[in-house]
Amino acid sequence: MEKIASFTVNHLDLLPGVYVSRKDHVGQEVLTTFDLRMCAPNREPVMNTAELHTIEHLAATYLRNEPHWKEKVIYFGPMGCRTGCYLILAGDYQSQDVVPLVRDTFRFIAGYEGEIPGAAPKDCGNYLDQNLPMA
Repeated sequence: MEKIASFTVNHLDLLPGVYVSRKDHVGQEVLTTFDLRMCAPNREPVMNTAELHTIEHLAATYLRNEPHWKEKVIYFGPMGCRTGCYLILAGDYQSQDVVPLVRDTFRFIAGYEGEIPGAAPKDCGNYLDQNLPMA
């Protein structure tokens, strides 16, 4: 089998940042996948699942409620390697287009207090695996 595009990126050179991972065409629509890299792969500790899970819940909630972007958000979720997250938006974008959105999202997470959205047995398949202070 051919190597998928994300496995052709040299992770030894990758630094934290906001990168365009790929662009896909679905009919007339372009979907832009962003690599929101939070740790330098294979050089810095990865995030634990609990805080990454909390980031997922809070970011997905924020993004899907953000007035300008909510209709464009397709997906937000963690990378399996736990060094960052993926954000998929409907539209043809570059990294600089979403830096303000990413900053606002993580400011929201950093300042969040209270119950984690969706952290209940009926809403989440692993609701106890959360860590708000570390997110």
